[in-house]
Amino acid sequence: MKYADNKVSDVNIAYIGGGSRGWAWTFMTDLSMDDSLSGTIRLYDIDPEAAKHNETIGNALTAREDTTGKWNYTTCDTIKEALTGVDFVVISILPGTFDEMASDVHLPERLGIYQSVGDTAGPGGIIRALRTIPMFIDIANAIKEYSPEAWVINYTNPMTLCVKTLYHVFPQIKAFGCCHEVFGTQKVLKGICEETFGLKDVNRADIFVNVLGINHFTWFDQASYKGIDLFPVYKEYIDSHYEEGYNEADKNWANSSFNCAHRVKFDLFRRYGLIAAAGDRHLAEFMPGDEYLKDPETVESWKFGLTTVDWRKNDLQKRLAKSARLVNGEEQIELKPSGEEGILLIKALCGLTRVVSNVNIPNVGLQIPNLPSGAVVETNAVFSRNSIKPLIAGEIPSDVLSLITPHVENHETVLKAALTCDKELVYKAFSNDPLVKGRASEEDIKKLADEMIQNTIKYLPEGWN
Repeated sequence: MKYADNKVSDVNIAYIGGGSRGWAWTFMTDLSMDDSLSGTIRLYDIDPEAAKHNETIGNALTAREDTTGKWNYTTCDTIKEALTGVDFVVISILPGTFDEMASDVHLPERLGIYQSVGDTAGPGGIIRALRTIPMFIDIANAIKEYSPEAWVINYTNPMTLCVKTLYHVFPQIKAFGCCHEVFGTQKVLKGICEETFGLKDVNRADIFVNVLGINHFTWFDQASYKGIDLFPVYKEYIDSHYEEGYNEADKNWANSSFNCAHRVKFDLFRRYGLIAAAGDRHLAEFMPGDEYLKDPETVESWKFGLTTVDWRKNDLQKRLAKSARLVNGEEQIELKPSGEEGILLIKALCGLTRVVSNVNIPNVGLQIPNLPSGAVVETNAVFSRNSIKPLIAGEIPSDVLSLITPHVENHETVLKAALTCDKELVYKAFSNDPLVKGRASEEDIKKLADEMIQNTIKYLPEGWN
């Protein structure tokens, strides 16, 4: 990397999953709008044609007069070529296809087990992890061999187990997981602030929060805006809007696979006194299965949705069509900031700024003292030149800790299951998951796990056969 005039040039970034039709475009767009960084993006994907399309799209962005961040996009044929000598590695892959995800998400429904996302917790998250972990073992080994000093940014779910696998394989890796769910809850607090105090254009970044928990099951035990404690404000708003929820930002929750009215957050605040800081679809999956995800009617009453895999497949077709239009020059990417912080964190690690943001990294005993050392947790950290310093988040209250603990235990169990190809450990993880626990017999759980494993067997090591 080369430094001059508070800018960094000749930055080399490997993008693993470089054929992405979602995160990659977001990443490229944010890069194109920031003139303080420039260099080369090496795109690597198991689908070379998809990566080649993104090479064309990325270089078209660079060629535009209205973009200030100038990058050279190039497709790499091997992971060695992509990784050798890079400064940063971005991992954004889809483990398997939506056909496997259809099994992950919908097969448990035969036992009355509903999942609103199916990529992190629940049976879907467990099986997705089984096929993702071997992929991340290979990626971690490649990073260890070809770019051991690079900073590694993961966007792939299940986030916690992806990051945990990277550190298991290569303990010295400089990896962290980025997730935008916390930002969504900051935006809710921003909107409540604006409505309560008659303010306009409150900056999300000015909503200061203390983050503690695990990915997609994060919590705030402190939140403020310019000296105002937002907990009493949040409580008062909930008392007045508990039934309808907060709809200002997400008015179309009833017709969306992603939006919500934030009623699950409101209910969790009333029950536990902390602000749950993820989308309701994610939060619901970490809770017992007879609560927010008991059945579709219950889901509807809490004003969020079950994201079906059919919806994801239809959305993919739309994105493939958009990719074709972008490649052919029939459409241009809209230059609109995504609100993600990945580029900001890269700038901080390059030494151009200093940032406090939420991050998923192993607990070193400082962040959350009453969670195990080595557990991957999500807390705030300070990003500066070539450095990430985790902040002390403090202990999690005992009642919330009891909700988080089964998932932390399952992270250990599922990683071991994936490493040893042990079905008994998968059965144990299923039975320990709050969505499943008490909802089915031991025999039915084993049958479900066996069938779900079989449906993803082509992505699993030979030991599972």
